[in-house]
Amino acid sequence: MATQRNRPTAGRIVLYVVLALGGLAMITPFIWMVLTSLKSEGEVATFSWLPDQLRWHNYVEAMQTAPFARYFRNSLIIALGETAFTLVICTMAGYALAKLPIKGAKGLLAYFIALMTVPFQIILVPLFMVVKSIPLAGGNNLLGQGGIGWLNSWWGLIIPLGAAPLFTFLARQFYVSLPGELAQAARVDGLGEFGIFLRIMTPLIKPALITIAVFQVEAAWNGFLWPLMITTSDSLRPLQLGLATFTQDPSNIQWPYLMAGTTLATLPMIVMFVIAQRRFVEGMANVGVKG
Repeated sequence: MATQRNRPTAGRIVLYVVLALGGLAMITPFIWMVLTSLKSEGEVATFSWLPDQLRWHNYVEAMQTAPFARYFRNSLIIALGETAFTLVICTMAGYALAKLPIKGAKGLLAYFIALMTVPFQIILVPLFMVVKSIPLAGGNNLLGQGGIGWLNSWWGLIIPLGAAPLFTFLARQFYVSLPGELAQAARVDGLGEFGIFLRIMTPLIKPALITIAVFQVEAAWNGFLWPLMITTSDSLRPLQLGLATFTQDPSNIQWPYLMAGTTLATLPMIVMFVIAQRRFVEGMANVGVKG
């Protein structure tokens, strides 16, 4: 009976074939990217999968073409800054929506869900104007006029994108799943609401924190459009803008160097997911629509 139960059925075989083909389709661009990074300019011009000779020095030369150490540092600062800000703001907002007796909490939750459907491109210009009009920053007066506000600054790169409706919603869903008796017992013992949030509830949602962190680090690390809009200084340029160094001349794009830089930019995200995958998958599996 056990042998018959473990024998693959036709449906399962088809499923495995479809999943294998899907996985191959997803990994093919990455394989092409790595192989292209090891080719010469002539080999890129005449398409071929495998390079005639592995040119590992492409990576060294690509890093010497532009100050990529600075670009990596900038991307790391932005990613860590946005993620730290997100974990603080979104977890507090999620806890408030889930556990505090807020009047109109259902309406606020519906508002957050609606915001998740709004494309970032729609709010890009209004967000730019808000950042430019920050009072008493970048030469602005009290009314937010006369200067550049947070444009071309770390504040402008980190704070505006440091919180998102999706992360607040994810945090709220996890807090809702925790038994209210824990908070009530802590209140009886005299613990304040902030202490309950920080010391009792938040340590119990580690999968949610890792899930939010992975999403935000990935989004911040790969950010391109927002840094392009608000930065003019090369000293603040993140990695994704730095890769544009190899495409400044559209008639002579340096594909091997571009692919080498892109490969190096991708590796930290792969390593992060490999390290956090168990908690990340656990967190995603536990997200449900709770009232």
